Amino acid sequence: MSSRSIGIVYELHDAYPRRPDDPPDAHAEYEPEATLLALEAAIARLGHRPVRLGRPHDLLEAAAKGGVAVDAALSIAEGFGSRNREAWAPVLLEMLGVPQLGSDALTLSLSLDKAWTRAVVAEAGVPVAPGAVVRSRDEALALAPPGGWPCFVKPRWEGTAKGIDLRSRVETQDALADAVARVVERYRQPALVEHFLPGPEYTVTVVGNDPPRALPALQRALEATSGIGVHAVEEPGGAALAHVVPGVLDAAREAELAALAIRAYDALACRDFARADFKCDAAGRPRFLEINPLPTFAPDGSFGILAALAGTTHEALVADVLAQGLARLGLA
Repeated sequence: MSSRSIGIVYELHDAYPRRPDDPPDAHAEYEPEATLLALEAAIARLGHRPVRLGRPHDLLEAAAKGGVAVDAALSIAEGFGSRNREAWAPVLLEMLGVPQLGSDALTLSLSLDKAWTRAVVAEAGVPVAPGAVVRSRDEALALAPPGGWPCFVKPRWEGTAKGIDLRSRVETQDALADAVARVVERYRQPALVEHFLPGPEYTVTVVGNDPPRALPALQRALEATSGIGVHAVEEPGGAALAHVVPGVLDAAREAELAALAIRAYDALACRDFARADFKCDAAGRPRFLEINPLPTFAPDGSFGILAALAGTTHEALVADVLAQGLARLGLA
């Protein structure tokens, strides 16, 4: 196997200066240096040479000066502001003729918009909770709660639990209106209001192509009082939250979650890797929450946990995932 140069487009936590009107979690999706080092180690493990391409803005500047000299590239860049932000780097790479690991720009933009994603996966037979897009406080005051109370309110196109806190679960019309107003004012986008699902929460990583395969499901801890995932409401450096882990992961549940995750992955034309999240309704049936074709590769994230479960290293697991993407590109 010949050695290839593999570019990485990325944003570390200090990639952009904070703006005066940014919400507190505006930079939550950007990565620590450890994630970049882990990706470089995985690429080197495959015998290839990692190349740091910087932010999408740096890629744009390089394109203006004549392009980038890499055989393929991986973008973990999130961008900022719009629902097309995750597609910035993939579009530039496509224009430069650089083969890309991971999902393309259209899949990234579609999957970031939670309302459109719900419609696509529901059409493919993946169950979702009742929900509605709400654009203002007045609309919220007039809205009949989808599926009944309680409801859950979150930004329409954010990730990494941005815009979610303990006030996101609401049980009255006034609380609903307040939560919607916070989303619209702080994040400058509509809110997605869904029936609150009280059951256990799971996340499933899907990797590969033709066919993709689901890795073991992971159950997420829930904050004990609200039933919201602890990962969504815990504060960095804050006190540990009381939590519960109410679900079971037997063979039947594993198979059910894997099938639903792969169906969503295929419906959205994901490539190489993605992570799908589910939460169970009152009857114990899994309902789709969202899918992230740009999951973190941080060593302390899902890939690190899955590597430990498989008795391997984070570096080896990520290298295997990237190798499947390179094989799809004809570069392995």
